[in-house]
Amino acid sequence: MGIVRNQSFKNTITTYLGFGIGAINTLFLYTNFLSDKYYGLVAFLLSAANIMMPFMAFGVHNAIVKFYSTFRTKNSINSFLTLMLFLPLVFIIPTGFIGYFAYDAIVSWLSNENPIVENYIWHIFILAIAMAYFEVFFAWTKVQLQTVFGNLMKEIFHRVCIMMLLFTVYLEWLSVNDFILALVGVYVLRMVIMKLYAFTIRLPKLKFQKIENRSSVLKYSGLMIIAGSVAMLILDIDKFMIGLILPDIEQVAYYSVAIFIATVIAVPQRAMHQIMLPLTAKYLNEKDHVGLEDLYKRSSMTLLVVSGFIFLLIILNINQLYDILPEEFTGGLFVVFIVSLAKLYDNSLGNNNAILFNSDYYRMVLFFGVLLAIMAIVLNAVFIPVYGIEGSAFATFLAVFIYNTIKIIFVKRKFNMVPFTIGSVKIIITLFVLCAAFYFWEFPFHPMVNIILKSGCIGLIYFSLIYKLNVSEDISNQIKTYLRLK
Repeated sequence: MGIVRNQSFKNTITTYLGFGIGAINTLFLYTNFLSDKYYGLVAFLLSAANIMMPFMAFGVHNAIVKFYSTFRTKNSINSFLTLMLFLPLVFIIPTGFIGYFAYDAIVSWLSNENPIVENYIWHIFILAIAMAYFEVFFAWTKVQLQTVFGNLMKEIFHRVCIMMLLFTVYLEWLSVNDFILALVGVYVLRMVIMKLYAFTIRLPKLKFQKIENRSSVLKYSGLMIIAGSVAMLILDIDKFMIGLILPDIEQVAYYSVAIFIATVIAVPQRAMHQIMLPLTAKYLNEKDHVGLEDLYKRSSMTLLVVSGFIFLLIILNINQLYDILPEEFTGGLFVVFIVSLAKLYDNSLGNNNAILFNSDYYRMVLFFGVLLAIMAIVLNAVFIPVYGIEGSAFATFLAVFIYNTIKIIFVKRKFNMVPFTIGSVKIIITLFVLCAAFYFWEFPFHPMVNIILKSGCIGLIYFSLIYKLNVSEDISNQIKTYLRLK
């Protein structure tokens, strides 16, 4: 776990810094520098691009991680990487032609309830390509076990650029339309920088030779399109469908604020996932079941402890946080709570996703994923017209809960291992007790002061209990290291 802990720690720092900058953008700059309508538009465009991204990438970013370690010679590696560089064009080029010739029909569909969208259709296409190739070049560095710079670009770079762009809008140096165009440029620039870095780690040598297991690679890449689409649908279909169904695109902005607050819980998983993915593929390729199970349990416990703490900070401070936000953005309390629960459950699975998508059983898991993606779409279509953004949050929770439960059962049956231990039960009980004890307790000060003081108290009590209960060897060792305990 040494390399996991080392790079995960660095990735956690950069990811949290990125989320901190994102919090400033999402909670304060967007809400004050852009109108609700244009904020909703930006959120809709990014969600649509995220949904398209897996198709544009053609599953290549997953295939690189899974198959890279199976090639042994330089020629086979170069041939494999050459195929990975050009494979996304198989989808990108035809999609561009379809978009050109069916432009009017696409515009009519996407802008039916919100005409403001009609001038920004090509922005979605370019964003999706930039996001896709960024992931391809990031995977290029992951297989070399170099994830820190890529994570920096993934979590921090574009958020800092967007922050600067928002200030230019506030200073009236850019119009809102120019801001959206510049935002697209930021994602393209991020992709180019990631490409240059990836090629410094391993410069590609184009080899257009047939690789031995090409059919397996292509089949896996194609199926990973479905897998990535399922993941992105569950993440972004809610915002996308709110923009399609509700006549006020401002609702996307209000929902996005609540979702961002809850999504902070996913930061530890995102940080650890970057290095767990290639290591899990390595254990599977080497058939090291002992190492795989150890990584499964340790990653689950570590993520549950850390994300549980973030869950406490969000739930126990949410009322104070909403006191300092513009009033129109404060109607998503239920959204924050229900999505936070879904994210906490998601984190508790550890490297479950990495195991499934790098194993020989990925086809069956994809089948379940497709069914659940369809369920998410149907549930959103049912609940959004009746309950608005709260209905969308509940639909997302149901889809995530069922999907994760199926994945746990599947790994248990095929690999005979589960991520949970008695320590997991202790953590859940601790979270429940602290929520019940501190939810209605506040300091009589300014909301920001209250959040800082209450968070400090919660952190001291929570990690003291975690250390005393000794639920995780890795967490206990980290506490000992930082406090210099013997």
